[in-house]
Parts: sequence; structure tokens; C-alpha cells
Amino acid sequence: FFACVLESGVLYYLPTGAISLSKRSWRGVRSMNRMGPSFSKQKNGGFFMSKWSTRQIATAAIIAALYTVMSLLSSIFGLTYGPIQCRFSEALTVLPFFLPEAVPGLFVGCLVTNLMSTVGPLDIIFGSMATLLAALWTAKMPNKFLATLPPVICNAVIIGAMIAWYEGGFSAQFPALFAYNALTVGIGEAIACCVLGLLLLEVMPRIPALRGRLAVR
Repeated sequence: FFACVLESGVLYYLPTGAISLSKRSWRGVRSMNRMGPSFSKQKNGGFFMSKWSTRQIATAAIIAALYTVMSLLSSIFGLTYGPIQCRFSEALTVLPFFLPEAVPGLFVGCLVTNLMSTVGPLDIIFGSMATLLAALWTAKMPNKFLATLPPVICNAVIIGAMIAWYEGGFSAQFPALFAYNALTVGIGEAIACCVLGLLLLEVMPRIPALRGRLAVR
């Protein structure tokens, strides 16, 4: 139903009925490109934007790499996997509040990290999906303080339940195991997101190189 048109590093999605663009219509597309990409949530609909620039794709890749490296750094201290975890990389999960392209970057970074998880395929699937859900939710938050909560909630509930099942299955011990793991995972997430993540959200608008690139809230 849609066709892709690449113009000066920007990928446009056009209905198939609009393939035969007139010269005047194509000039309109070119003028959109000269105006540069807009990062307004109202104009672009957050993560589900109509176009992705090469800069955004590169940013997503950098975020994925940073998440993986920071997670591996946390694993040195035994804080990346298991019931007691505080991934330094989880501070990056607040980035979708300002950068919609951070959503796929965080998902890919978490997926790569979880390939080495001690929990195995469970963490690869449910751990990565928890990060994706939290990133999409964070992108919809109205202010930076609330933007730190989705990663905490999603990981406490989903990862807490995953570890509880991994340790005891759906036995009589599951409620107690879930409560313990949800609490410990939630505390680690709160430290990473509500402390380090909030600090990151405070600093980012003051960085000259990021001015004009952050989503308008």
C-alpha cells in the first residue's frame, strides 16, 4: 500500500497511488526536505513518524550500542541479570521522551544484551518486550518526571514475574517469589531511571548540539 522515496537522506512513505508525482508535487516533497525534519510530537506523532532521516537512524544505532556496552559494564558487578539488578543502561530508557528514534535503539540494545542472559530465551523474549513497551509508553508521557516511571513499572511487573516463574514455576510459591523479584527489580530500575535517567533529561536540553533535535513537549 505504500512506496518509499529516498530524497537527500530522508525516507518518505507515499501511497502507491501517488507514485506518479507531477513535477509540481515532487517540488513540494523537496521543499519539505529543505525545511528539515520536525521533532514535534504533535506534527510527527511521536515514534510513528512518517519519515526517518539518516541522522535519526544513526542515533538509534548509537543508542543500541550504548545500551549494550553499559549493560555489559553492569554485568561486571553482577547487576545486569537476576533478581537483584541495576543496569546502568536503564538510565537510557527515558530517552524516548525527547528522541522517538530511541525506541528501536533501546529495543535492539536490550535484545543484544539479553542474548547473554543467564535466564536464557525467557529474558530474550520477555525482557526485550518489557523494554520496548516501556519505551513506547515513555514516548507518550506528558512530562519528564512521569517519563521515568514506565521502565520501572514494566520491568518490575514483567521481569519480576519472569524470574518468579523461572525460579519456581506457577507453584504455591509464585506469589511470594513475584513480590520479592518485582520489588528488587523495581528498586534497581528506580535508581537507574528516577535518579540517573531524570538527571539525563535535565541535562539534555542544555546541550547545544541537541537543540532543535528534541521533541517539543
